[in-house]
Formats: sequence, structure tokens, C-alpha cells
Amino acid sequence: MQSFTDKIAVITGGGSGMGRELAVKLAAAGAHVAMCDVSEESLAETAALCSEQVTVTSHLCDVSNEEQMLAFRDAVQEQHQTESVNLLFNNAGIGGGGSFVADSRERWERTFDICWQGVYLGCRAFVPLVIASDEGHVVNTASINGFWASIGPTRPHTAYAAAKFAVKGFTEALITDFRVNAPHVQASVVMPGHIGTGIALNSALVQGSTVTSEVNEWANAFRNNAPTTAAQAADVILNGVLTGQWRILVGEDAEIIDAAVRDDPEGAYENDFVHRLHAAGALEGLVVPE
Repeated sequence: MQSFTDKIAVITGGGSGMGRELAVKLAAAGAHVAMCDVSEESLAETAALCSEQVTVTSHLCDVSNEEQMLAFRDAVQEQHQTESVNLLFNNAGIGGGGSFVADSRERWERTFDICWQGVYLGCRAFVPLVIASDEGHVVNTASINGFWASIGPTRPHTAYAAAKFAVKGFTEALITDFRVNAPHVQASVVMPGHIGTGIALNSALVQGSTVTSEVNEWANAFRNNAPTTAAQAADVILNGVLTGQWRILVGEDAEIIDAAVRDDPEGAYENDFVHRLHAAGALEGLVVPE
């Protein structure tokens, strides 16, 4: 894909963070955008930031609910008057359910269902429309936690990591599937490091957690102290699409962690591993025992 001009792009989680930046940048590049989110207010804010020279539609949708995803698809076809779309960004995600042992099953499955099922259902709903286009690209957002299932050796991180490993494996398998059955369609897996988004606060809201002043302070620090902004991440992702990359690492920390895990997979979950990441300049805010 050489240009986004006049393409139709579907984006989940378009109300904030990387989804919002993808919508704004794609609209500025001449693409028509259909986005969904669980927050009507956030969607309206994103839409107001998008170019008025293209069609931008907003849809309330929980990506873990197949009925809602299919309704989203039908609305996109009707409002954009199309039988095909060119770009599918399965971007929506939340955190939570870190411990399989100690956390509630409901909290664990809510995280897993949005982060994995949302990608799966997004593809079930929209891949036929992508295949119906003359050129298409499916972009699924995993994470560094799709190849390193950790946020340090003292904090369980099972639901999110399991979902992101699934997204990574599924997307890699789609490469061959598309090559055999739809060679005009490409697939990319996005693996961001620490990106300055509102995912921490959004996750608490979606999980129904009480947003205390402490939670709010931590969420703001997560967003404001990130080494890569959401806008910078969107630039990396869109450049990866235009240059045909199937594996898109986002952020220097993602590059460092990827190399370190490949170099020492057996030691990836030990205290010393995080110390080595710190020495290399990654995840310096992650505190681990000496």
C-alpha cells in the first residue's frame, strides 16, 4: 500500500491513545475513518480532531461482544456506502487480571476477552470486507508482553500477556493464510513498549474499579512519563504499513527488550534480567528487588 488517500480504515479503540492518533493521522492523509470505542464522549473528541475533508464515523461498541461488532460492521458498510474496507486496525485493549491465582475470574476474563477476543472478532467481522478490497492490510496490536510475559518478577501479569501472545501468534499465522487465500492482503503485528496513553485509567473504568486519587496519579504518571507518545507510536505504525513491515516494534524500549529476550530466553523472568534492561536504558521506572 503506497498511500492512504481514499482508503477506508476501521479502527477499534479510536477514542483515545494510539487509536485516536491513528484516526487523526489517517484522516489527515486522506483516508476515510470508521472508529469504535466504549466511550461516546471520547469518540466525539477524536472526531473533532479529524480532517473534515474525509468521512469520519463513530460507533459505540464493546469489541468483546460479537453482536456489537457485527452491528459495527453493518453500520460501517451503510454509512460509508461500501462493500469493502482497506485497513483494519484491531487496536482496542485494557489491562487487569494480572494474577490467574489471586484475581477474580471475571476480571481476568474481561481483560483477556477485550485484548484477544476483540482482535479475533474484529477479524471475523471485517476481514471479509478487507479481502473484498483491491488492496488491504490488517494491523493487530499486541505488545512487548506478546513476547515477554512480564512487568517485573514480583507482579503477575497473566491475562494481558496471554492475550497479547495470542494476538502475536494469530497475526503471524495470518501472513501465510493471506498469502495462500488472499495475496492482495497483508497482516502486521504491532508490539509497542511503554507508550504514553490513558490505558491505565481506561482499564480501571472498564473493569469497574474505584478510581482513587492514587490510581489517578499512577495513571497520569504512566501516560506522562512514557518514552514514546501515542502520536509517535501512530507514526511508527503507519510507516510500517506503508513499508510493508509485518513485525512493527514501537519504541526504543521495545527494541531493547526484544533483543534481550532473544538473547536469553531462559533468564527472562529473573530479577537480574530487569536489571540488565535498566542498564540498557529500558523500563527504568520498573522497580525490582536487588
